[in-house]
Amino acid sequence: MAKPAILAVDDEPEVLGAVERDLRRHYGSKYRVLRADSAASALDALNRLKVRNEPVALFLVDQRMPQTTGVEFLEQAIKLYPEAKRALLTAYADTEAAIRAINDVKLDYYLMKPWDPPEENLYPVLDDLLSDWMATFFPPFEGVRVVGLRWSPLSHQVKDFLSRNQVPYAWLDLELDEEAQKLISAAGVDKVKMPVVFFSDGTNLVQPTNSQLGEKIGMRQRAGLPFYDLIIVGAGPAGLGAAVYGASEGLKTLLIEREAPGGQAGMSSRIENYLGFPSGLSGSDLTRRAVAQATRFGAEILTPQEVAGLRVEDPYRFIKLGDGSEVSCKSLIIATGVTYRKLEVPGIDPLTGAGVYYGAARSEAAFYKGEDVYIIGGANSAGQAAMYFSLYARAVTLIVRGDALSKGMSQYLVDQIDPHPTYTSSTTATSPESRERASWRQSP
Repeated sequence: MAKPAILAVDDEPEVLGAVERDLRRHYGSKYRVLRADSAASALDALNRLKVRNEPVALFLVDQRMPQTTGVEFLEQAIKLYPEAKRALLTAYADTEAAIRAINDVKLDYYLMKPWDPPEENLYPVLDDLLSDWMATFFPPFEGVRVVGLRWSPLSHQVKDFLSRNQVPYAWLDLELDEEAQKLISAAGVDKVKMPVVFFSDGTNLVQPTNSQLGEKIGMRQRAGLPFYDLIIVGAGPAGLGAAVYGASEGLKTLLIEREAPGGQAGMSSRIENYLGFPSGLSGSDLTRRAVAQATRFGAEILTPQEVAGLRVEDPYRFIKLGDGSEVSCKSLIIATGVTYRKLEVPGIDPLTGAGVYYGAARSEAAFYKGEDVYIIGGANSAGQAAMYFSLYARAVTLIVRGDALSKGMSQYLVDQIDPHPTYTSSTTATSPESRERASWRQSP
């Protein structure tokens, strides 16, 4: 974590240099001491710190500055960092303004110039202020931050991509989170262009594609070699398994995945019928282990990367990638898995990614706390999703074609669902099939 900052602001170069020297000598080991010679430059520095999600512990500001007084600067600065302590440097003639500032900007202390010796007149005061600040300080999240709108398909796409690729991130809702609005303002981004993804180096991407996100995060998207013994298209369990077996036998192996490793299984909240894991594991855990195993044997994994074309010139196969590059191989395995069948309901397309999701959409589960969720499907993925979402939602309703869950769902899941204390089911006839409706309702 970056050191919390102490920001000193004064327009007189000699005074500013003396303040910086004294602050660095006493606080340099624990705090990052920054200086600014005007309120404008200080606010620019604060905006950069805000975008990088770096904390500010203390403002030490001169009252008499051209264009903007110290109090006027603090009025703007505390909008970005309301928890930072505030101290004002004043001359005798400014004491009345300093006293008013105690109410206007909740000033913590004002210091008279000169403050020499600092051991008596500066450090004891700032030590107390910084001690109070540290007592309530919680280190900020240092990873990727996503600012967006809950009902935005693009925002869902970004969250789902990061979640499935096991990239930790913090979600900030622009409509509900005051911190999100401060961050967007500090970065100077148009609020219409959501989502915005912020990185710890201070950069951001506006409405990024999966490819742009992957490149920024450091995912590999370009092949290291022009030719491979084995290329596998699709990184679900079958593709990952093939990569492990091929690479472990010494074959130069390339695995290409369009979205995220793990496929449909990687989206499962809990898998209990996979060989070798008697206690079960989540789809993300299975994916993480498989990816680690494949890479340990030397397999290269490109993600997110798409295969755009294929041609055969015996005995070789040539694969054209989405970025226009081409790689070749002796053997090609296509393990592209499933594609979700779209729900044929009028008006559903605009809601896809904005309340209607294909797959378990684990990245959305926590946002439905206390709300109603409907899941259409009667196989294992639906059962696993229903049990997982019931941890958050007020009620989960499972809609299944057929007259019994057991017709499409593994028995171990049926056994978990049937004895649920708030499980109910009813069957209504539809032609030519019937539909079962099963509900789980959380206790308050």
